[in-house]
Amino acid sequence: MYVGSLTLDVLLGDVHSLKQKRSLVRPVIAELRRKFSVSVAEVGDHDLYRRAKVGVAVVAPTAAHARDLMDTCERFVAGRPELELLSARQRLFNEEED
Repeated sequence: MYVGSLTLDVLLGDVHSLKQKRSLVRPVIAELRRKFSVSVAEVGDHDLYRRAKVGVAVVAPTAAHARDLMDTCERFVAGRPELELLSARQRLFNEEED
């Protein structure tokens, strides 16, 4: 079993309030969950209007499948016109590691 962790740092477009930020970030999070069956949440930069950190967790039987799924999620977010993906960090763990 492999567990993948993907952290996405995104810059939001013309946003002037936390309410507008939520209206952009929530649909992306919901669609990631629905489309790719991953666990996802906004995990940082909660008090900044134009920035968001999104965390994605993946469980897969092989390392290759976990990486593919994280790459797919990253490409999905990068392709959203209302967001600019500033950075993405992937980590992979397996059950033998302590």
